[in-house]
Parts: sequence; C-alpha cells; structure tokens
Amino acid sequence: MKNWQIACLMLLASCTHQKTPLNTIDQLKWVDLTYSFDSTTIYWPNNVKPFEHYKEMEGITSLGYFYSSYSFFTPEHGGTHLDAPIHFSANKYTVDEIPLENLKGNAVVIDVSEKALANRDYQVQVDDILNWEKANGTISDNTIILFRTGYGKFYPNRKETLGTEKIGPNAIPELHFPGVHPYATEWLLKNRKIKAIGLDTPSMDYGQSKDFKTHQILLGANKVGFENVANLDQLPAKNIFVIALPMKIGKGTGAPLHIVAGVAN
Repeated sequence: MKNWQIACLMLLASCTHQKTPLNTIDQLKWVDLTYSFDSTTIYWPNNVKPFEHYKEMEGITSLGYFYSSYSFFTPEHGGTHLDAPIHFSANKYTVDEIPLENLKGNAVVIDVSEKALANRDYQVQVDDILNWEKANGTISDNTIILFRTGYGKFYPNRKETLGTEKIGPNAIPELHFPGVHPYATEWLLKNRKIKAIGLDTPSMDYGQSKDFKTHQILLGANKVGFENVANLDQLPAKNIFVIALPMKIGKGTGAPLHIVAGVAN
C-alpha cells in the first residue's frame, strides 16, 4: 500500500474512531475544487435568474455588538454543483438520499485539454482513458473520474465557458464546450465500475448534445456527476482523495457543491 493510501485510510479512521488523532490529515495537501457562488456564477441558459445574495442585517445592534445575516437565491444547477441521479432518471437518488459513501473516494484526473482546447465540441473517448491507463495503470473500481478539458481557465467568462453570452432558450443552439462521450461513460461504468464523473465544464454532455445521453447513462446507474469543477490543473494524475459534499436539498435534483481533493505531500 502506498503512502497516500495509508494517509487516506488513517484520515478516514480518525473520523470513525475517536481515539485516533486527527493530525493524520496533515499528511495530505488539500485543494479546493469549488468556485465561489456570487454574481459571476454561471448557470445553464434556461436559468435566467442569477445567484442573488440579499442583505437582511449588517451593522451594530442596539445592544452594541456587530451582527450580519443574509439570504440567498440559487438554481440547483450552476457554478460548481452536483447532479443527483433523479436529474435524468426517475425513481433514483435525490440529493438528500445520496449515501455519503458515494460522495468520497480515490480519484484520478484524465487530462484531455490538448484535444478539447483545439475543438470546443470535443467528447472524451475511450481511447483517452486507455491512453491514461498506459501511463498510470488500470483504474480501480469505485474511483471518481475527473476529466480536465482545460475550460476551467475560462470560468467565469460566460462566452468562453459556454460558447455564447446569451441567456434563455435562444442560447441553447449556440452552446459549444467539451463533454464526455456516452460510449465512454458506458464503458467506464461497465469496465471500471466507477463511483462518479466530474469535469471542468458546465455539463457532462458536450454543449451541442440534444439528448444528454451521458447524463442518462451515468445518472441512470444511480451515480452522481460533478460539473464546473475548479482547479483541476492543480492536481496530479492520480493519488488523489476527493470529498464532494452538496447542500442537502430535500428532493433536490442537484445542488451547490463544495468539493475538495487531498493529495499526498
């Protein structure tokens, strides 16, 4: 067993056995893979109302102490977020039903940025996965697969990220960004028994998709997806441990996500 795996196991043990010291967490370097939610957050064009943050109170109270409190509005699917299986598959997990086991685990980063940056409509192929394995070894079962397309560098520029600045139904035909080919998704589920897929674009399906087949396949298998994942360029190809915790929205089809990655120092 490698050092990074030992560190991850010790970290998990520290969370379940009170007598185990928590300082084992220091053996991992943590990278935040999450964009802040604010006025620049990118949503799907059909979500015409953006993220809003309302000030309810901020200042010195009548009793002399400082107090602040805000309210916010956000669609489920925007910024760094999770797609729950119910999003594209009836009778599957809603956000609040997803087991914690499905939201953490060993992860790998498959870099397809050279191809994707040269072709906004690129779809990750099985060959991309097999070429990664030639260099890094076979992907283990229950791994979280993170695809780096390179489009994270454009966020939050709406036109560069989505391919259009338009909002509303008229924007849909103009969406151009990379995604994961349905066959590659199906192959990963069948041959590598993956836990989840994440990537640095607004959708697991490429922008010109009409049937969102990758969503149908992955979520139909009761797996989760992570979209608009940040800072994948700061991660190595492997030896990564991911924790992805969404806002626990009752009956949610998706939710804002705080996802982090631990990497062995």
